[in-house]
Amino acid sequence: MKSSIHPTDYRPVVFSDDVAGFAFLTQSTAQTSDTIKWEDGNEYPLVKVHISSASHPFFTGEEKIIDTEGRVDRFKAKFAAAEARKEALASKAKKAAALKAKKSDK
Repeated sequence: MKSSIHPTDYRPVVFSDDVAGFAFLTQSTAQTSDTIKWEDGNEYPLVKVHISSASHPFFTGEEKIIDTEGRVDRFKAKFAAAEARKEALASKAKKAAALKAKKSDK
């Protein structure tokens, strides 16, 4: 195993999931400028995470959509716009067919 590729600057760091109100203290090399006063009275670097074991559906048993960047909303909007275009084209084709039928009757 190569000896020069593994980090050596491990230090205590608090990882916090603010949505679930869950935090834990562990050793990490994660860099951050935020700090937090922990339960033992000491101040530690703070890393904020979007999902932890307290909020992830696999661990909680809840089925919910975790969407931090609005991807689901963008997909729904795109899908709705495509349906509207499809209906508009169908309406236009129906009107054209009716007009053509009217002209051929004369």
